[in-house]
Amino acid sequence: MRPHSTVAAVDLGASSGRVMLAHVTRADGRSASSRAEGSLELTEVHRFDNVPVRLNGRLHWDILRNYRGVLDGLRAAARVEGRLDSVGIDAWGCDYGLLDAEGRLVGNPVHYRDGRTDEVAPRLLAELTPTFLYERTGLQYLPFNTLYQLAASSTVELSSASTMLLIPDLLSYWLTGVVGAELTNASTTQLLDARTRTWATGLGAPVHLLPPLRRPGDPAGVLLDEVLDDIGLSGAVPVTAVGSHDTASAVLGVPARDESFAYISCGTWSLVGVELDEPVLTEQSRLANFTNETGVDGTVRYLRNVMGLWLLQECVRVWESDLDGLLRAAASVPALACVVDPDDPVFLPPGDMPARIAAACARSGQPVPADEPAMVRCILDSLALAYRAAVDDARRLSGRTVEVIHLVGGGSRNALLCQLTADACGVPVEAGPVEATALGNVLVQARALGTVTGDRWALRRLLRATQPTTRYEPTGDPRPWAEAAGVLARS
Repeated sequence: MRPHSTVAAVDLGASSGRVMLAHVTRADGRSASSRAEGSLELTEVHRFDNVPVRLNGRLHWDILRNYRGVLDGLRAAARVEGRLDSVGIDAWGCDYGLLDAEGRLVGNPVHYRDGRTDEVAPRLLAELTPTFLYERTGLQYLPFNTLYQLAASSTVELSSASTMLLIPDLLSYWLTGVVGAELTNASTTQLLDARTRTWATGLGAPVHLLPPLRRPGDPAGVLLDEVLDDIGLSGAVPVTAVGSHDTASAVLGVPARDESFAYISCGTWSLVGVELDEPVLTEQSRLANFTNETGVDGTVRYLRNVMGLWLLQECVRVWESDLDGLLRAAASVPALACVVDPDDPVFLPPGDMPARIAAACARSGQPVPADEPAMVRCILDSLALAYRAAVDDARRLSGRTVEVIHLVGGGSRNALLCQLTADACGVPVEAGPVEATALGNVLVQARALGTVTGDRWALRRLLRATQPTTRYEPTGDPRPWAEAAGVLARS
């Protein structure tokens, strides 16, 4: 039991990675102030770009560059603090690296936005049937789920491999030499049985490649001597399995008071849903494209993937414009002049996003956005409508009451998006914390060390006591949003 913990949270996203240094202190039950819940301080010590590489017609992750970024971040944390009590790693789901029998990487991990599964997924679904897959795995259809990626892998790669490790598990292996698969990320693969939470059989996947499962809070090894030498530390530094899927950590990082909430983890992707105790495996749930992913403490992340800020990020990249200025201008653009389905597959790959959005508006008979602020408003209105649809479906399919929406992650800085979400959904939005993913990562480590105790609600009390949020109340007439939702549903 440690009254104070210093931990490093490695948080690797689709466009950048960072290492956060956290100080957590045990609750002081004698105090009437916020100290009664303890303290939690978070500092970014290193950030690095995560830039994919196209090679021989394939889009790859530059995984060794990412690993170097992790080491640089841990070195920065060690330089600031002089010690680390634990390290935890989270990243995105589905993508993986293959290791041979000697632990060497077999090929560079392929990016989920690569098109190699475009033809494989329909063929596999014809063999296994969507209903069978959903009843077994509870996962929504996404063409880049690990099941489809493995089916699209070359025979040479698979025959050379002895282990498959998802991205955070691969980085953890390089740090510790210990092989394992953390459960929350394993649940994104479409290779995990939704009921038993063990690897599923009978899906045609190479199950011999799947490593032993571990849960958030389990030990994942200690830093290797060569790693300690590199980052300038000595002694035993444990690596703790956290909610290694970034959304699992982000949902734990939601400062909710009770179960009557929905969450939107808003970044490059937006994950919209509710937290449940059991999966929803009905045919209606499958048709609504909802997924049942494992959360921290055995919960279910019942959610739908929405394309998220990817559309806005790609537009800003093409325009080379100032985002803050565009958002200020977009706030003055009339609402709901045109909307698109952000989950249209045409928006998935990198490219000229403004042209694709304009073409989608034209195809549906709507006015094409006249300028950049109008395009931004189209994107944000469309996202708010997609959030409305996902929250409504989550309530309907799960029976969960939603009295507030917690919007966390980078999107919580976007005041216009937060207000539009409240207006579209008709319930208050609590925005923040921005660093929900890193905070969830840290809390699992601190609990494993004994600095904080209790269930997820106890951890969230600490968040409410230490992390600021902003509340957005619904404003204006809700009818235009209902009408626009109907138009989008029919398009």
